[in-house]
Amino acid sequence: MTNSFRLQLNALRLVIIVGIIIMLVKFLAYFLTHSNAILTDAIESIINIVAGCFAYYSISYASRPKDVNHPYGHGKIEFISAGFEGSLVLTTGIFVVAKSIMNLIHTNEVHDLDIGVMLAAFAGMINYFLGKYLIKIGEKNNSITLIADGKHLLTDMYMSIGLIVGLVVIYFTKLLWLDNVLAIVFGLLIMVTGYKLVRKSLAGLMDEADETTLTDVLKILNEHRNSNWIDIHNLRVQQYGSSFHIDCHVTLPWFNDLQSSHDELKNMEAIIYKKFDDKVELFIHPDPCIPISCGICQLTDCAVRKFPFEKKMEWTLENVLKNERHQV
Repeated sequence: MTNSFRLQLNALRLVIIVGIIIMLVKFLAYFLTHSNAILTDAIESIINIVAGCFAYYSISYASRPKDVNHPYGHGKIEFISAGFEGSLVLTTGIFVVAKSIMNLIHTNEVHDLDIGVMLAAFAGMINYFLGKYLIKIGEKNNSITLIADGKHLLTDMYMSIGLIVGLVVIYFTKLLWLDNVLAIVFGLLIMVTGYKLVRKSLAGLMDEADETTLTDVLKILNEHRNSNWIDIHNLRVQQYGSSFHIDCHVTLPWFNDLQSSHDELKNMEAIIYKKFDDKVELFIHPDPCIPISCGICQLTDCAVRKFPFEKKMEWTLENVLKNERHQV
């Protein structure tokens, strides 16, 4: 297991342990106040713990090396983890909204709101620091699981802020129905968060084009391109957990011998590896140039040029994703 995976697992252990403490604090606040808004927040904490446990298992599984049955590794399970968490969040939101609508009809008494406010503030503050920590570790290690878990905790923190404001209003106005209205609003926010997590998970499982990663790859290649790289096309990026599989076609001078073409591809690989470290697998296919390539070919000493050079072709998402050689 790499240091990257160890760091992610240690972060998730911390989240699970602290999550249990926060859940107990929130349920204590509910039993003291009988506030449905606080109950909503407490139920959300249960989801945090369950999602954290599943995320821990997912990262552990994703850390396994490639094998015959999984030639691209086990990283795809991270998308399943994010989808599982999103489904739990979405279901929780639906339950909260339904329960709160029922409680609007039968309003219950709330009390000891001052204690509830203090406990909610404590839980929200802890979730904020945990969420920021997870997102930082997730972005550093390119883990969709940790990033999803971190954003979930930040959403929980924002809810705590709204909860505190709502409880203060209820405390001074004595409008008890506001408690259920507040819970409904929180439930809808939870549903939105769940939908986004599920959407992100499905995008990864379906290998939806990741424009951010594609743009990063293009930026590197544009900055380091040389005149032998006439064009790049059919560029594709697939994500497997924290790792990437990148393949593309590069057009090279047709008269290059095999060793020269091989060296050009190795130079291109070295540039991309420098950006992604050991988290990328590359397959680059060389294509020989054809007469239509002359208009964008920047070789100044080409003895077999058919047409004059016209302009430098900037590599953009619009032209590198197509499976065809570039031309003016």
